[in-house]
Amino acid sequence: MDQSHNSVCFRTLHLDAPAALDTYRGIGGYTQWEQILQEKPDPDGLIEELKLSALRGRGGAGFPTGLKWTFMPRKAPGQKYIVCNSDEGEPGTCKDRDILRYNPHQLIEGMAIAGYCIGATIGYNYIRGEFYEPIDCFEQALQEAYDAGLIGKDIRGSGIDFDLYTHLGAGAYICGEETALLESIEGKKGQPRPKPPFPAQVGLYGRPTTINNTESLASVPVILEQGGQWFLDQGRPNNGGPKLFSVTGHVQAPANFEIPLGTPFKDLLEMAGGVKDGKALKAVIPGGSSVPVVPGEIMLETDMDYDAIAKAGSMLGSGAVIVIAEGTCMVKILANLSHFYAAESCGQCTPCREGTGWLSRVLHRILHGQGRPQDLDLLDGVAGRIGGRTICALGDAAAMPVQSFLKHYRHEFEHMIEHGKSLTETT
Repeated sequence: MDQSHNSVCFRTLHLDAPAALDTYRGIGGYTQWEQILQEKPDPDGLIEELKLSALRGRGGAGFPTGLKWTFMPRKAPGQKYIVCNSDEGEPGTCKDRDILRYNPHQLIEGMAIAGYCIGATIGYNYIRGEFYEPIDCFEQALQEAYDAGLIGKDIRGSGIDFDLYTHLGAGAYICGEETALLESIEGKKGQPRPKPPFPAQVGLYGRPTTINNTESLASVPVILEQGGQWFLDQGRPNNGGPKLFSVTGHVQAPANFEIPLGTPFKDLLEMAGGVKDGKALKAVIPGGSSVPVVPGEIMLETDMDYDAIAKAGSMLGSGAVIVIAEGTCMVKILANLSHFYAAESCGQCTPCREGTGWLSRVLHRILHGQGRPQDLDLLDGVAGRIGGRTICALGDAAAMPVQSFLKHYRHEFEHMIEHGKSLTETT
């Protein structure tokens, strides 16, 4: 973990037993929550501070968190829920599990504050079932919080209730989509729901629900402690705060790095030790496997924030930076990605169910020397008929890599079709 800047999500990492309650209390943890319990401030004021911070959803969509909280009908009667999405199934992403491992109490405090702000007295943390160590760490922290009287019923005589539960997924990528996640918690097959109605109106068990990413919720206590303007100043306008980036692929030192939004990509690459084996940079997938690939020369001139990466033709997404070195076959990479999305499609929408399988089969045919010249137009056409035509964004996630790889590296696909082998094998 990089902590050379003002850290938000890993403030305890340099200490012994970083996940322990005493460690978190030692850096001022739970002071914001205890202040809320004592003073019962107007939730609107807290939400305004969050809006000022320009915190945008850290799970992939980048929607403003404070604005999202205003969608909750807080004063409506009946049960409301706050749900944390700790499923983290986006290939290349490995940041949220480390928050669960090293700073779970900050996430618990963030969820409690979120519950107070939106009027939810029950929260669920939906964690990917394969995260054995993170699950244990979070469960231990949750028990510590209950034992310390920090959550539960009528917390410290305040009249405020907040109960928090862990719910384990079964490793389905589709359950990272917020409504499929809700279906899974309810014990149903994890398939996305049509929207509208949106979760803020009809969510978990049919009740108003707000769903946020792990990193988003873990950022809340620090924003309230330091102020929304402080958080905004760490990044750029419309891109508040530090952000966690998981840098993997062909780098010397793959890791999670917490850096201010707006940091040049070349600086982030240097933090990760540069391209592996001293090779040149060929390309970067800057936000997880579902976003468009960006050629290396463009990425080296790009900053790491939502707007700059959008200008470069891609998306910041979950912050999973996949580095690709020169000499790498782009056909093999795309075939691998397409196989993943075909396997993870829930099958509910015909364009995604049929289209992702079609993309995967055509790409593997090309990869094994059986491609035809018309296959590239076929791939482009199928991808264009998936994106924007499905209930959730998995269809777009499968289509965008295909379209971007063909846009920037079509010559490699043409070479493999013509010669039956990768261009990288002959250069």
